[in-house]
Amino acid sequence: MRVTISEEARQYIGAFESETGVTVRDCVVDDEHDRLVFVVKAGEMGQAIGPDGKRVREIEERFGRDVRLVEDAPTAEGFVANALAPAAVYNVTITESEETTVAFAEVDDADKGAAIGAGGENIEMAERLAARHFGVDEIQLT
Repeated sequence: MRVTISEEARQYIGAFESETGVTVRDCVVDDEHDRLVFVVKAGEMGQAIGPDGKRVREIEERFGRDVRLVEDAPTAEGFVANALAPAAVYNVTITESEETTVAFAEVDDADKGAAIGAGGENIEMAERLAARHFGVDEIQLT
């Protein structure tokens, strides 16, 4: 799928890549929750986070917003699992019908709150990203 990135997001991506040396695949500027969500190239998450989260904290200070990172994945199932992190996701199954594509994510009961987030903000962002990258319309937790 082709992802359209706003000019504001492009500026954040450039600054983030310069600061961390990682490749950013996407950035969503979430004004409602005053955060930036970066999709980082698979395998580069540790470099993006930095030792003990140091790089992320520095970026948050620089941008004056919370920063959330999602590791890219080659499949919709892997991407949905990564987008729901830090929740423990055991399995993701994609079901397609003529009208919708739904990802069913099996999440540990203790982690469902983390997967959903305050007011549903985490699962909403996971759905938004999964739609942008894989055409997934909805994520349901099982």
